[in-house]
Amino acid sequence: MPSLSRADDSMLGRWWWSVDRWTLGAIGVLIGFGYIMMLAASPAVAERIGTSRETFILKQVVFLAIAGVIVVAVSLLSPRDIKRLAIAGCLIALALTAATMVMGVEIKGARRWISLPGMTIQPSEFLKPCFAVVTAWMLSEAKRSPRFPGTIIAFVVFGLILVLLKSQPDIGMLAVVTVVFLAQLYINGLPLFLVGVALGMIGGGGVLAYTVFPHVRSRVTRFWDGTGDNYQVTTALEAFGNGGLWGRGPGEGHVKDVLPDAHADFVFAVAGEEFGMLICVVILSVFAFIVLRGLLKLLREQDPFIVLSCTGLVTGFGLQAFVNMASTLRLIPTKGMTLPFISYGGSSVIAVALGMGMLLALTRRRSRDELA
Repeated sequence: MPSLSRADDSMLGRWWWSVDRWTLGAIGVLIGFGYIMMLAASPAVAERIGTSRETFILKQVVFLAIAGVIVVAVSLLSPRDIKRLAIAGCLIALALTAATMVMGVEIKGARRWISLPGMTIQPSEFLKPCFAVVTAWMLSEAKRSPRFPGTIIAFVVFGLILVLLKSQPDIGMLAVVTVVFLAQLYINGLPLFLVGVALGMIGGGGVLAYTVFPHVRSRVTRFWDGTGDNYQVTTALEAFGNGGLWGRGPGEGHVKDVLPDAHADFVFAVAGEEFGMLICVVILSVFAFIVLRGLLKLLREQDPFIVLSCTGLVTGFGLQAFVNMASTLRLIPTKGMTLPFISYGGSSVIAVALGMGMLLALTRRRSRDELA
């Protein structure tokens, strides 16, 4: 493939010399880890549930390939197109999330998925990146035009998402969306007093969730007591101990043979057992690099929409990775949240790819007329 010179004025040439290639490369590394971990974790899980050993591998290969295309395709868009995409995505995701209440598939007491031929989708996954951009647009427009009720619209959309996610219920997703929204409000100039009030409300919401939802109460109780049916976390911790610094080697781990979610929520434990602590630190470092680089690039950014959008996108991305890894290591109560690009799951992988494509699109170097 011929190299692209700086004089290349084609769409691909302009994209290559304006996109953040370091972040793009880090995303590629995570997708590569995703392929490796599916080869390592999914055959044993498939065999245990009585299906072909290649089932999860073939599906995830397709999902990750689509994700790579989405990252590049979305990163080619202008900020104006990103706004349009986010509006359409948010409306569709809201409608489908509401539809789960009527036609959703119930799994472990929650209705979060819609069944389609050959796969199930979790519409709420797409709310995270789209909501972050829509909220940023509303807040920035309200600041630019005081008569525009952008802040009210943002709160209304957030309230609607709150009601839908509580109804499923999906407390983990609701927590991520709430933190993203609060981060954007703070960057937008929310007074420190109101930040304290908001944090108090989050604490109150946590107490309410503990009181109302039995599965939340069960997870928190098992976390604090360290007793009861805490099988998955205990087994995951044993896997990290067995892996040590260098790991047992590819295919030599045993945790994937006994953990029901070894290919999904607990894939980090498989990485720890087979590839060791060093690879786990590398994975953690790649996530940290994407988040920190995304935030640092905003220090020189003047457009409020881009600042707020990217703040929301990297906050949601980083928080999702933190929740997955921290719950696997028993630093926080367990929560069914995937590790971006690495855990099995089509909805998660494609939704994260959409968000990262938006981040790359919004942080590209552009002339003033391209920012409109």
